[in-house]
Amino acid sequence: MTAAASDASAPGPLADLVVADLSRVLAGPYAAMLLGDLGATVIKVEHPRGDETRDFRPPVRGGESTYYLSANRNKRGIVLDFADPHDLATTRAIIDRADVVVENFRPGSLARFGLDYASLAEHRPDLIYASITGFGTGDGRDLPGYDLSAQALSGLMSLQGEPDAAPARAGFALFDVLTGMFAVSGILAALHHRDRTGAGQLLELNLMNVALAAMVNQTTARVAGGVTPTRMGNEHPSLAPYAPYATRDRPLVIAVGNDRQFERLCVAIGRPELATDTRFARNADRTRTRAELRVELEAALANADADHWFEALTAAGVPSAPLNDIAEGLAFATRLGLDPVTTVGPHEQPTVRHPVTYSRTPPSYRHAPPGLGEHDAQIREWIAATPRKDPDV
Repeated sequence: MTAAASDASAPGPLADLVVADLSRVLAGPYAAMLLGDLGATVIKVEHPRGDETRDFRPPVRGGESTYYLSANRNKRGIVLDFADPHDLATTRAIIDRADVVVENFRPGSLARFGLDYASLAEHRPDLIYASITGFGTGDGRDLPGYDLSAQALSGLMSLQGEPDAAPARAGFALFDVLTGMFAVSGILAALHHRDRTGAGQLLELNLMNVALAAMVNQTTARVAGGVTPTRMGNEHPSLAPYAPYATRDRPLVIAVGNDRQFERLCVAIGRPELATDTRFARNADRTRTRAELRVELEAALANADADHWFEALTAAGVPSAPLNDIAEGLAFATRLGLDPVTTVGPHEQPTVRHPVTYSRTPPSYRHAPPGLGEHDAQIREWIAATPRKDPDV
């Protein structure tokens, strides 16, 4: 069975689409994986050295990096070296049969192979081409596109950590993931436009713009309010109480979003008078007196464990949560019936499920992440059996 024949019958709203995934590491592969989850046939093209994340280890499963596994399910893999004329011809043949290209090469580097958007669009004006860079194609074109660099240069790290401690990065490649998600939304919008007009287009994304957009209220504080946010540890610049607080055994997050919730909090912890205390009655008061408020709250919270307060505050309608580790987070989601883990492929490899639930077109988990070049023969057979797209724009 060919790669396309296998995927074409799979459920999902994108089952009629073919995606040429020329990307590596995280932002591009994650975007392509999400499209694959929705039924698209995704062909992952790798250099003979392989995707760098194959070497991001530990941890591993079955000898493969779990980092690589996290972003490459629902794909078929082929090894091609663009510098080899025969391999380049094969790459072009894949693209000639694809609806979408996803790439994250250094700006300009694909042009010498004729794999840039301008070159491909000459005979494929219907092609959707998503190009992901670190810092754009202008003055930032030569900056390496690493998530950690984007966290530093965007200002995110200046917001992470305690005020008197060193800046800190997010615990995962936040902007890579968000860029992948923005890429999917852009691709879907471009496909909708193509359905109406027949015309494809170039989508350009970069980690820096995504970072600045994703910090929403923090960047807007500067842009619209003239305020440069600073590190506040786990405190929120505009809300209180909105942070972890000590209990008898471990921290508990309390996330009060309005004055009514604060009143319910005060009653639930046995301190109703705090809700009418002029220091704390309004959110604006509490943000100014957050240190005094912490003393009062933690004195009350010290009377019981975090799990007790989680149950009591949830019953009172006050958002709260104990601080879980990843294992506890997965277990908690499982207890809620959210089914965070599923399996993929014939060997039922565990994977974190696609986060969207569809009532009519559910995601599917058809293919485990491919080994390096695992589907070379299948993909070449598919090329031979599948006509190239002939757009009529």
